[in-house]
Amino acid sequence: MNRPLRIALTKGRLEKDTVALFQRIGFDCSQLIDKGRRLILEIPDADLEVVLAKAADVITYIENGVCDIGVVGKDTIIEQGKTFYEVMDLGFGRCRFALAGPKGQTFYKGYNVKRIATKYPNVARGFFESKGMDVDIVKIEGSVELAPLIGLADAIVDIVETGGTLRENGLEIYDEIVPISARVIVNIASMKMKKERIEALLGKIEAAKAQKGAEQ
Repeated sequence: MNRPLRIALTKGRLEKDTVALFQRIGFDCSQLIDKGRRLILEIPDADLEVVLAKAADVITYIENGVCDIGVVGKDTIIEQGKTFYEVMDLGFGRCRFALAGPKGQTFYKGYNVKRIATKYPNVARGFFESKGMDVDIVKIEGSVELAPLIGLADAIVDIVETGGTLRENGLEIYDEIVPISARVIVNIASMKMKKERIEALLGKIEAAKAQKGAEQ
């Protein structure tokens, strides 16, 4: 007997939005709504087993084939750069990568090497390489907005949704880098071995997306 399709969901906001999407399809999401501390849950009427994980781990699980399908932000996909199929933009979890720094500064002026603080060094490096700029990148794990305020960096590369945190700390956006939203990713082997089941699920997701879009 085939085991259920295993889908890894990024915990938090993307998890909630994905559950809402599954409910729109008509799936029984009772275990996901009343999950307690459980990390592996079932959607029995959809033959799905759901694994809740951090974003970076979702990609690891898909990459290693222990999960068939994943829902993860484009930001993590860009930063991790792993091998899998990216098959659908779910349209929620929208935000963007941006270059930001202290208000009133002309970032691109001058020839000195800029220091950039970020949680996403690969994204930052790729952005500045595309501009032919040599920068010094400093990886930050916490509140990256602190870096230019205390003199650690000239600017930051970070995810921006409303820009409220930047404004409250005297920072502004210098440049937009790339838009971000939730994406569906699929393990390469799973797409070959379980093609019909995966495509059937993707079709239901696409139809629910279209229905929501028509209602808005």
